[in-house]
Amino acid sequence: MTTLVQIGLCWLAVGTLLGWPVAVLHLDPKALRRVGIAHPRRLLQMHIDVVIMSLILIAVGAVVPDLPVWIAASLVVGALVNPLLFLPLAFRETWSGTTAYRVGSLLSFTAMSVGTVGAAVFAVTS
Repeated sequence: MTTLVQIGLCWLAVGTLLGWPVAVLHLDPKALRRVGIAHPRRLLQMHIDVVIMSLILIAVGAVVPDLPVWIAASLVVGALVNPLLFLPLAFRETWSGTTAYRVGSLLSFTAMSVGTVGAAVFAVTS
């Protein structure tokens, strides 16, 4: 099993556990607000994104086990950071307008783009 698959499986476990706050949102919508989460739908977005990103890591790691380290690293960074960008927005959506958030988002999407395109090119040309 490749490291990419192992990371993907661990991230999938995290994504599954993130389903609990989503369940709490349906059972007691005010519970999340009591702990400071002002925009609980962002947790749903994070939950879905973590699951999707983990499946990408698992699929690419399983199908292209000899992926160069720089491509795998780019995929991992993008797959971990992209969903995490929803977390601060659960507390304060206005943070999405800050320079730090925008730069982090740009770098994360760039990493994911480089990783997925790099994996596709490597797989097709190898």
